[in-house]
Amino acid sequence: MERQQNIHNKSYGLSIVIPMYNEASNLRPLVLEIGETFKSHRIYKDNLEIIIIDDGSSDNTLEEARSLLKNLPILKVIRHKTRYGQSAALYTGISNAKFDTIVTMDGDGQNDPKDIPKLIKEYIKYKELGSKIMIIGKRVYRKDKLSRKLASLVANTIRNLLLKDSTPDVGCGLKVFSKELFLNFPYFDHMHRFISTLAIHLNAEVISIPVHHRPRLSGKTKYRTFSRMLEGIVDLFGVWWLLSRYNLPQVKEIIPKNEA
Repeated sequence: MERQQNIHNKSYGLSIVIPMYNEASNLRPLVLEIGETFKSHRIYKDNLEIIIIDDGSSDNTLEEARSLLKNLPILKVIRHKTRYGQSAALYTGISNAKFDTIVTMDGDGQNDPKDIPKLIKEYIKYKELGSKIMIIGKRVYRKDKLSRKLASLVANTIRNLLLKDSTPDVGCGLKVFSKELFLNFPYFDHMHRFISTLAIHLNAEVISIPVHHRPRLSGKTKYRTFSRMLEGIVDLFGVWWLLSRYNLPQVKEIIPKNEA
């Protein structure tokens, strides 16, 4: 019991990374909801940042983000010169994160910020045991169209067979992992679809936790279901080829050891 209390009282810095493309109407309510969620979590009072990556939006996403900066010092806004895609936005945000514990979530408001503390609690438990860990949300009662659900099912089935990754919901944007783990992944376009596979390849344990899924706060999805499914299947074979050749060297010993 004493050890469990220590886990929850220990101060962990937390960087919440949110890629956005033309999500002006969703940005403010989502960021404020995150802030409200963490008001009662004192351990993050001075160790929390929210990073918005504006991936070359053509609407007022940047202006909405800037309007929050004065009254929300935990907010950091990064703007891409043009649209590079979700994987690039994640890489930019995580590379510029202040803290090692990373939470990612989608910018459309479908992920519920109230689920974040639950995922972090599980993440910290494994980290304290010395495990290399990634926590991924598993969306319960998805609020998506049937066509999108079917496309995900097809892509996931092929991925599981080819890449030996049985993670039930890799498409859930709500994830918790370390910055160090992520920066050891090989970077490529659409890599965000294979984060769990990359983590498993680096001997990390991937655990799925049930989370809520909500209708979009506002606006429409930026992706076409059929083309997204085809891209995902093509990428599967590319990732299979890449991982068959990707092998980081394991250091056995450093002599003399660097003293902190």
